[in-house]
Amino acid sequence: MSANSSQPPSTSRRRHLLAVALGGAGLATLSRTAPASAQALPTTAPLPLTAQTTEGPYYFDAGKVRQDITEGQSGVPLEIRFTVVDVHGRALTGKRVDLWHCNAAGVYSGYAGQVDDHDQPVSTRGQTFLRGSQPVGADGAATFRTVYPGWYEGRATHLHMKVIDGRRTLLTTQCFLPDALSEYLYTQLPAYRRKRLRETLNSTDGIALQAGDTVFGAVREAKGRYIATLMLVVDPAATAPRESFPPGPPPGASTGAPPGPPPGQRAHAAIDGDARVAAIVPGIRS
Repeated sequence: MSANSSQPPSTSRRRHLLAVALGGAGLATLSRTAPASAQALPTTAPLPLTAQTTEGPYYFDAGKVRQDITEGQSGVPLEIRFTVVDVHGRALTGKRVDLWHCNAAGVYSGYAGQVDDHDQPVSTRGQTFLRGSQPVGADGAATFRTVYPGWYEGRATHLHMKVIDGRRTLLTTQCFLPDALSEYLYTQLPAYRRKRLRETLNSTDGIALQAGDTVFGAVREAKGRYIATLMLVVDPAATAPRESFPPGPPPGASTGAPPGPPPGQRAHAAIDGDARVAAIVPGIRS
């Protein structure tokens, strides 16, 4: 499960500047939001509800109640800790959290018609890697062990989640991870390195921009892994909007290209150099 940690010689000013910025900022916490607490404590001030987002075309119920969803996928170990509460901070004990995301190569399990970095069709039908469910505990926590997700064209680095009560989905949303950490992993580790430069960042992903701060996770280092945390504030009486996706291959499969941006989101050209560092690292100007 460990990624190959060999590093190529630095030949790009972009990488040099990013390394300097990361060295100054540190990798311990790279997020716009505070880490979610392991304990759900009632509060008198209402908490803002976590934004609903699109489900995307790659969801299915894998029927896997498990903490470790890795299934042998390579990548950097990542522990994800959700705290699921209502607007008063009370734990929504017994609710279910579903988690799914792409692997280091930007591919989801369970679907044909996807495209890898070499523009070759990929089928993962019958596979269930990087999918699982966990019940919310008495402290509001639902924890998963996985690997850091990769990326694909048209989207920033993200995880997908649902909070479910029986047959009713209360929340469908996504969790966005810090661009600076993603950039370092994607450019330095062979498991994540791609021939394309990632063109969509948190600052240009339409879903992230529309959802706002409630979907940005916090990440810190721990022994042998990163730990990502996010508080999911849910209305127990809510019903998440239902989505339907047409049958057949996912977006991009029929054209032999990776999935593009969601409907209504413009494609962005990748930026490089000082402008990229400024877009990725908070407080840095080009």
